[in-house]
Amino acid sequence: MLEFLWPWAFALLVLLPVLRFALPRKSNKQSALTVPNVEDFRFKEQFRGLFVSGRRWWRLLLLVLATIALVTALARPQWSGDPVALPTEGRDMFLAIDISQSMQQADMRLNNREVTRIAALKHVVEPFIEQREGDRLGLIVFGTGAYVYVPLTADIKTVNQLLQETPVGIAGGQTAIGDTLGLAVKRLLERPIDHRILILMTDGSHNSGVLTPEEAIKLAVDANVRIHTIGLGSEPVNFGRPGFNRFFRRGSFMDTENLENIAAQTGGRFFRATDTNSLERVYDHIMQLEPVSQDPETLRPVKSLVHWPLLLASLLFGYLWWSRR
Repeated sequence: MLEFLWPWAFALLVLLPVLRFALPRKSNKQSALTVPNVEDFRFKEQFRGLFVSGRRWWRLLLLVLATIALVTALARPQWSGDPVALPTEGRDMFLAIDISQSMQQADMRLNNREVTRIAALKHVVEPFIEQREGDRLGLIVFGTGAYVYVPLTADIKTVNQLLQETPVGIAGGQTAIGDTLGLAVKRLLERPIDHRILILMTDGSHNSGVLTPEEAIKLAVDANVRIHTIGLGSEPVNFGRPGFNRFFRRGSFMDTENLENIAAQTGGRFFRATDTNSLERVYDHIMQLEPVSQDPETLRPVKSLVHWPLLLASLLFGYLWWSRR
């Protein structure tokens, strides 16, 4: 889009003619030429008059064009391109998702129907990711082992797409919480220290891997990684005899004490999500705890065009000066 930084300069195009006619003209008296017979000069004078008159109009037109070009250059024309999004300094956040076999347990409700835990999680996490514009997100999946499924990236659409395509069971049937924490800490160490976040989502307890949760917590604290933990699944069901307090979750046993300890020692929060609605509230709460640092900024590239009218004005004025010689 063509723009002018100093559009008021075009007022000179009105001011210059006004000054031209307002200022008094300089008198130019010439002596008369006396000749014995004027008839010999009539045809030549008429032809010369036409030539001089036409030449004056061309010179006047070129002078007007040169003046317009000079005033246009003074108005500083520029071409503004389409807005370009600038990268923002946001948080570095990993989402660690449990994809063990227990996540196929259908004890969550979505639109008044039962769905699996992994389906409910994908449904709720999708809009959460879309709101993290400006952050760098990564995806870790874990079961018996922990794996970086998507490295930290600002391409949140890709993170969302790969999350929706993540199958259950490919990482094994157990739960390696310690290794998951250690892997996230290792990857976040490469990022600036200000905002290193991990959101851990699981329906089980630590029962696999090399690192214990306690060892992984120490690494996270030393690396300044804040961890929020989310326990997924239905409420505990009592399968014990009267007088005994043995509570299990359908399909898995959740060590909520361990998840609370991870969050507390790293400066995060522990959340329980027993259905889709409560899971949505969890992510709304996380958005308040970890707001996006700033709105994405845009830059409109600008290209100066001053040199073109200035070049045209220089050529026209140069020609007018040369033609007077």
